[in-house]
Order: sequence, then structure tokens, then C-alpha cells
Amino acid sequence: MFKVLLQEDRARRGVFRCAHGGDVQTPVFMNVGTQGAIKGGVDAFDLAALGCQIELSNTYHLHLRPGDDVVRQMGGLHRFMRWDGPILTDSGGFQVFSLAGLRKITEEGVTFASHLDGHRIFMGPEESMQIQSRLGSDIAMAFDECVENPAPYAYAKASCERTLRWLERCKREHDRLNALPEAVNPHQMLFGINQGATYADLRIWHMQEIAAIECDGYAIGGLAVGEPTEVMYEIIDAVEPYMPQDKPRYLMGVGTPSNIIEAVARGVDFFDCVMPARNARHGKLFTWQGTMNIKNAKYKLDERPIDPRCDCPVCRRFSRGYVRHLFAAEEMLGMRLAVMHNLYFYNRLTLRIRQCLDAGEFRAFRQEYSAKLAEKI
Repeated sequence: MFKVLLQEDRARRGVFRCAHGGDVQTPVFMNVGTQGAIKGGVDAFDLAALGCQIELSNTYHLHLRPGDDVVRQMGGLHRFMRWDGPILTDSGGFQVFSLAGLRKITEEGVTFASHLDGHRIFMGPEESMQIQSRLGSDIAMAFDECVENPAPYAYAKASCERTLRWLERCKREHDRLNALPEAVNPHQMLFGINQGATYADLRIWHMQEIAAIECDGYAIGGLAVGEPTEVMYEIIDAVEPYMPQDKPRYLMGVGTPSNIIEAVARGVDFFDCVMPARNARHGKLFTWQGTMNIKNAKYKLDERPIDPRCDCPVCRRFSRGYVRHLFAAEEMLGMRLAVMHNLYFYNRLTLRIRQCLDAGEFRAFRQEYSAKLAEKI
């Protein structure tokens, strides 16, 4: 399922395999298709051309529309969106706590109002597992509570203790669902999620506890939600020694190119973030020299590609001036091209990281690009 091929300091080069697709090379960036599609008019066939290895969709959103039972009747999420590679579905926990209005948390789960029409919904560990089973993803994420940072110590402690109990329930229900003859994907995996806000002692305790529950991988959740970047790195440094060496490590919702480089250096294997697509839709593009705003007037007559060092389909065919024009004219094509470029860049970034790890040159790559990729052109 997962094998670490080599390490350079704490940075890991590995290979991962699940029910769909071939070998996934890690470190890997998972492209976020929240509702079964990348926002910006990018489909599953585009993702393959852009170098995507794993697609990520959201349990909460797909439960609301079209409904997980609809997806099941359509043959599962892979068939529904025509993606034949691995799919990870997050548990819906983050959206319950970030999008829902009034909500009530109990030991059983969370009762909340839909952000679409306000109707009341209950979701707990069993419900999250059932929804993800009907979606048929390759990796299901455990149902957890993502608390805001900073959080009071007492609340963070009670929350991660409850998240641990929820993981035990997720594990039992997940095993039961995989054994059913009608399971869409009987080989679906389960990843546990580490919580504990920004308190190193809670994070370490929680990681030790969830590592004792046999999951297929482990994620660090609840970061990049308001805390300073250096605090995020400190938490990764604290937790990493307690994460199983033979299981994938996933840093949820992170982040910038620099964040990815720094987290790889700290032993992380999997990443996801809406940033490349979201920023692209507003004209902010990533290049090997830093970030640029394609809407700036200085690009009006610029015949160069977005990034002369990039060989994505957009940079091979179109100029900065043309892409800027599309944004100025509010043409949908502008967003699509920008999203394609940024996703290609992120997939290429992790490819470059893997190549440097293979060659024993990751330290030099980190030194050259970690700060550079955060600069504005």
C-alpha cells in the first residue's frame, strides 16, 4: 500500500497504491474538486493532462448535492466524474464547522443547518463513513472536529479526546461497510486525523492515541486556520516523530508552494489545498520566480507566456497579454486557463521535489526555492 523508498534527512520519497489507478509517487499534491469538479471549468480529463495523481472531493458538499445516494446509483464518484485515478474524500467535519450556521456538538455527532437552504442535518462518525462509502472513494477521512486557532486549552483538550472516540467509531463502521457485498469500493482505506489546536502536548498525546488504532494513513488537521506559519511548522515538528513511519502522512489544507517544500522537509507525504485554483480565479498565478497578478496593466502587451520556464498547455499556447485580456473582458476562458496553469505548477512542484529527492538534491532545492516561490513579481 505504501512504501518509503528513501529519505533525505526527514524528507521522504515514497510510493502509494490503492484500488484505482497505478502507483502514486509521493510527495504528492492532491487536486481539490470539492463537488466532483475543479472550480474554473477543469474536468477529470484535464486533470490527467495536468499531472494530477489524486483527486479530492468533499463529503459534506456531495451529501447536499447531488446526494451521496445519487452518486452511488450512478456507479460511484469515479464513474460519475469520469476519473479513473485515486480519490480522497474528506469527512465533512471542516465544512460542518466552517460553513454551517447554528450547530450543536454532542458525543453522538453534530446537528447543523445546511449552508444552502438551512434545513437541519445530523452528521456523526457513522454517517460520515456511510456517505463516503456510498461515494466509493479510495481514501475516507475520519470524522473530526476542527477547532479555530487560537482555542482555549480546555476546549482543545476535550475536542481532541472526542475526536479520538469518534475515530474508534469511524473504524468500526468503516470495517463493517467495506465487508458489505454491495460496497461501491470494498477496498476503501481510512485515514485518522490528528487534532489538538496549537498545543504540542495535546498534539503528541493525540497522535500517540490514534496511531494505536490501525488506520491506513494519518493526517495532521486543524492547521493553516489562522495560526502563524512558524507555529504550524512547530506543530509538525512536534507531531512527526510520533507518526507511524510505514504509513502515509497527510497535512490537510496546506498550502503555499513554500509551505509544501517546508512540510516535505519535515516528513509529510500528502498535501491538498484550494489555493492554486482559488487564487487563479482571481488572477494570481504561481511561477518559478514567485507569484504574479495577471490583471496588472503592465502585462497588456506582454507576448511572453505566464512563466517562460513552464511547459503547461497554457504557457505553450497563450501570452500574458491574452490571458490578461480574458480577465479584463470577464471571459470564462481566463479563469479556466489560469486554473490549469496553477494546478500544473503545483503538480510540477511536487514532481520536482521527488526528482530532487531521487537525486539527493532536495536540500539544495529547498534552499533555492522555499523563499523564492513566496515572493511577488
